[in-house]
Amino acid sequence: MNLTWLGHSAFRLEIEQAVILIDPWMTGNPAFPDGARDDAVRGATHILLTHGHGDHSGDTLALARDLKIPVVGIFDLISHWQDSEGIDGIGFNKGGTVDLGGAQVTMVNATHSSSIAGPNGPVYAGHESGYMIAGDGHVIYVSGDTDIMADMEWMGDLHKPDIGILCAGGHFTMDMTRAAYAAKRYFDFKTVIPCHYKTFPALDQDASALIAGLPGVQVIEPEVMKAIKL
Repeated sequence: MNLTWLGHSAFRLEIEQAVILIDPWMTGNPAFPDGARDDAVRGATHILLTHGHGDHSGDTLALARDLKIPVVGIFDLISHWQDSEGIDGIGFNKGGTVDLGGAQVTMVNATHSSSIAGPNGPVYAGHESGYMIAGDGHVIYVSGDTDIMADMEWMGDLHKPDIGILCAGGHFTMDMTRAAYAAKRYFDFKTVIPCHYKTFPALDQDASALIAGLPGVQVIEPEVMKAIKL
């Protein structure tokens, strides 16, 4: 299984028979290198969205059309795009599980907000979410944009993820210290990978507080377009 950070909260996940683009925002993403798009999306089979904000969904529609692959996410947004944009999609909701090329993807709760741009301002885009992705002998928790929440207790107990991809930049989401607290209290991660940081000055620029808060856990600070073998 290979995981490649595309900057901010965007990832390429190669798992089972799937190549999943998670929250693919590349156009306008200051962390994403020019000329890397083809390598980032090569062989992609699915797009998985945590919520509608442009720094997560930015390239979704273009990629769905160009690559002819389905967008997977909250029913409200996916069904809207299927009707209005003509894309292929798999819409489901929290507690549901879908099979993506052999990977079992369960939608779980997050606490944030979700909207897409409309002609008169933001438009409701269904609820924000996270995911538990099971495959290749691992369970990965993709937190999406969230703060600490009590739901993490049952999520950790039921799904038992060993890898956490955690938003940790602060300002819009939990920061490194809060992410470390959540990881230590509610989960038993072997590996934690921070995201939603470094992109803008308002966000945390390094993961030192996360590393300090999780002794005994492998905290990997990802490098853009450098694959991590898990």
